[in-house]
Amino acid sequence: MNASRDDERRSGEFGHVPVMARRITELLAPALTRQNPDLAPGDQPVFVDATLGAGGHSELILTEFEQARVIGIDRDESALDIARDRLARFGDRVSFHQSRFDGIVDVLAAAGVDHIDGVLFDLGVSSMQLDRADRGFAYAVDAPLDMRMNSDDDLTAADVLNTYSHGDLARVLSEYGEERFAGKIASAVLRERDREPFTTSGRLVELLYATIPAATRRTGGHPAKRTFQALRIEVNHELDALRVALPAALDALAVGGRVVVMSYQSLEDRIVKREFVSRTTSTSPPGLPVELPGTAPHFTLVTRGAEQAGEAELAENPRSAPVRVRAIERIERNRS
Repeated sequence: MNASRDDERRSGEFGHVPVMARRITELLAPALTRQNPDLAPGDQPVFVDATLGAGGHSELILTEFEQARVIGIDRDESALDIARDRLARFGDRVSFHQSRFDGIVDVLAAAGVDHIDGVLFDLGVSSMQLDRADRGFAYAVDAPLDMRMNSDDDLTAADVLNTYSHGDLARVLSEYGEERFAGKIASAVLRERDREPFTTSGRLVELLYATIPAATRRTGGHPAKRTFQALRIEVNHELDALRVALPAALDALAVGGRVVVMSYQSLEDRIVKREFVSRTTSTSPPGLPVELPGTAPHFTLVTRGAEQAGEAELAENPRSAPVRVRAIERIERNRS
């Protein structure tokens, strides 16, 4: 089932074109159109957009699947405001919930939902957040070192730079940014913050240019990319939230339901791959001639490996270049 060009143009009107929109819709279609034995006649299939953002993917789901109900979750209040405006024409088919996606269990309880049929995680920072210079996510412009996805949270990127010990800062840069020069950068930050606390991204970018060797700068992409990624993940606890949210979404899935995850960097994709492999692997001891009762997996992979954007998608939406898409389907209920 393909999203129409009119829908994609409407998406662009809100400053955000959803990545791989047609493919995401295709992956979710079987879950949102099947005959679900858990549904009473007239009940709506439930789709959870765990990273609602500006509402681009949810708009396509609501348009393509006229019976579907959407539960939209986002921690960013400004994103929810945009999504409410964008999706207002769908009325009570969509509800909005300000929460980190690891609060999915509480959101479902508040929405009065005991099963879900489709879930989408579009991970990382959104195009809308990148385009807002005052949020501090982009290293291409000088802006306050904020990086909070929820402006009500306490910790900012400036706090991390100005208060973390050398060891903690180096750990964040190494673990979340996979930065080879984490210790060297941490030492430079501590020297500089003793002179004057960090407040804007421009000064941090200058430090990174001065600290990372020239040979690495010539071949390793923008020298600030890994550090900015690490700071953003630390500020927003992104990987911790994913480790909680993904199992919770899978546990809430009805038979035939699907979870689709869009990852933009290897740390996220690694967590998703590990969880999906665990859910689709038999728990019978290896070497047995037959599988033991109750040990068969309850899920099956929909995608083989991680799918990437094709040439046409890349031409239309260059921000789709790093995306990796994985999908999984529940094939059997858990047995108590």
